[in-house]
Order: sequence, then C-alpha cells, then structure tokens
Amino acid sequence: MREEKNILKEERNILRRINRETIIIAGVAVLLIALSAGYVVWQNISSRVYIDKAELRAPQIELSSRNGEVLREVMVNEGDMVLAHTPVARVGDELIKTEKDGLVIIANKAIGQSFSPGQTIVTMIEPKELRVIGRIEENKGLDKIMVDQRAVFTFDALGSREFVGAVDEISPASLETGLSFSISDKRPTKEFLVKVRFDASRYPELKQGMSARLWIYIK
Repeated sequence: MREEKNILKEERNILRRINRETIIIAGVAVLLIALSAGYVVWQNISSRVYIDKAELRAPQIELSSRNGEVLREVMVNEGDMVLAHTPVARVGDELIKTEKDGLVIIANKAIGQSFSPGQTIVTMIEPKELRVIGRIEENKGLDKIMVDQRAVFTFDALGSREFVGAVDEISPASLETGLSFSISDKRPTKEFLVKVRFDASRYPELKQGMSARLWIYIK
C-alpha cells in the first residue's frame, strides 16, 4: 500500500515538473514571437520616412482671351481629355485653342459674360505631370530621402488602397526662404517639398487636389 502511494506521489511530481516545463517553454515561445514581431515592426519603421501632409498636384494650364470680350461659346466640359490645337471656347470673334494635350479641370460656362484680356476661361492639366507633393519638416528624415527611392502613398478619398511611385524631386530650399528672427531660444523648423512621380495611366481614378499620405523607403 505504501509502495503504491509512493508511486502515485512520484507520478504527481513528474506531472508537476512536466507542467512547469511546458509553461516555461510556452512562455519562451511567446516571448520569442513577440520579440520577432517587434523587430519586424521596428525594421519597417526604420526603413522608411513617413510624410503625413501631401496632396496630388500638376501645373495648371490656364486658357484665356488675348483681347477680351463676351463669352459666346464653351466647347469642353470638366473631365474632358482634349488634344493640342483643339478649340475650347469663343470670346467675341476670338477662338481659344489648346497648345498641348490635357485634361480639363475647370470650364467657366458663363455664356454672355464679359471677360477681360487674360481672364481664365478654361483650366487644364497634363495628367502625366501629376505628382504627389509632400511637406516634410527638416528634422523628420529629410536627410535620408533621395531621388528615385521607392514611395508608397494612399489617399483619404480611397481608403487604405496603396499606390506606388518613386521620388522625383526634393526642393532645394525650404518653403520659407527668408530669414526670420525671434526672441525665443527655440529655432523655427523649416518644411521642404518632396515630389513623387508615378504612372498616371495606371491610376485614372486619381484627381487633382486629392489629400494623400506618403511613405518613402530609404533602404
């Protein structure tokens, strides 16, 4: 009888040791997984520069009358793609034509209204000139950004969908180039522009002026 009790006691001790060892092994495994995940997150963060303030822009092409008079006709609508040398409006007897291919983003259709010389009637952009333009503070990773680095960007209007491009240009001067003096000991932080190019033909849904976020991959 005593021998049976000793055997049972020994078995319980063995089970306790196994349970302790299992708990330790499981704890170590969880710790290793957490460390690995943390390292991956840290590596991802350290390998890119984040720019929160960005928007989609292209230089605007403004079409106007040279002589000025009453707007008689507008031949295009917003969203139209037009070819070079295409008539877009008539002011008095003057026919206003495009000089290059482009996308109409504004068409003023105030027929019968008088327009002064140089007053814009139709505004266009070249879609291939669209750039995601980000504003980054000088101490937030600007020194790590170089031309041709890979960039990923999203748009507020399009949820979490990601788009891909590359750094096209970094402004050589801050947005405020003039000297400023202050009695404060804190030096003002300057902002610079980073422009990202992409294949606009792949993303026809992107529109001038969309708000965006940028990630520049530096490794």
